[in-house]
Amino acid sequence: MLLGMNGSGKSTLLRLLVGLLKAQSGQIHIGQPVGFVFQNPDHQLVMPSVGADVAFGLVAEQLSGAEVHQRVDEALQAVNLLALKRRPIYALSGGQKQRIAIAGAISRHCEVLLLDEPTALLDPESQGDLVVQVQRLVKERGLTALWVTHRLEELDYCDGAFLLEKGQVIDQGQPQQMRAQLMQRWQSQYS
Repeated sequence: MLLGMNGSGKSTLLRLLVGLLKAQSGQIHIGQPVGFVFQNPDHQLVMPSVGADVAFGLVAEQLSGAEVHQRVDEALQAVNLLALKRRPIYALSGGQKQRIAIAGAISRHCEVLLLDEPTALLDPESQGDLVVQVQRLVKERGLTALWVTHRLEELDYCDGAFLLEKGQVIDQGQPQQMRAQLMQRWQSQYS
C-alpha cells in the first residue's frame, strides 16, 4: 500500500505509472498491461451495461467474440458479479461499480493492478468487503497490486507499505510497523 496525506503525490504517482501523465524527467518502465482503478468509478465506467463495460477494455486486444465473452464472464465471476452482467451501470451501488472497474482491469489479464483510493467513496461495510476481495484476487491470480490509501486500517490487508510525502518516498516497511509509526507521527502533528 502507498500511504500519505492529501496532496502527497499518491494519485499523481499512479497516473504516471499507468501513463495518464507524462513524467517531466526520468523514465518509467512498467510491464503491460496494467490495470488501473480510479477513486471514483463513475470516471471509469463508460458503457451502459456491466458486461459491455468490462468488454470495452478488451477492444484493443482484437479477441474473438467468444474470447471476449469468456474473459468478461471470468472477470465478473472473480468479483462475484456475474449475475449482474446485463444490469445497467446506473443501477449499481458504489461498491458494485468499484468491483466492475476492477473486473474491467483484470479482464485484460493484467499482472499489475493500480488502485487509487478505491474505498474512498464507499460506506464502511463496503470498504471492508472491497479490501478483502482485492486481497483474495491478488493472491489467487498472482497479481502485483499497489493500493493507494490514507486509511490506516487497510494496512491489515497488505504485505508492505510505503509512505509518500511531497512526492518522495520517505519511509517503507511492514504494515503493522508502518501503522504504529504513522499513528505516532500524525498524532504528534495534530496535538
